[in-house]
Amino acid sequence: MSLASWCDGRDGMYGWIWRHLPGNAWVRALLSLVLAMIVVYVSFQYVFPWAEPLLPFNDVTVDNQ
Repeated sequence: MSLASWCDGRDGMYGWIWRHLPGNAWVRALLSLVLAMIVVYVSFQYVFPWAEPLLPFNDVTVDNQ
């Protein structure tokens, strides 16, 4: 068994992103934080408003009594 058995091609999406970011660990961590902030921003500005009419939040099943 290899010492780096975790790096056998099955480390997933985050491992792939980490390997392809430039710089040392601190630069990669900063870039990862910036990328995460961009994903959150795009989600709140574009994805969630687009999906909101498609979600059943206004379909209330409780009657007013």
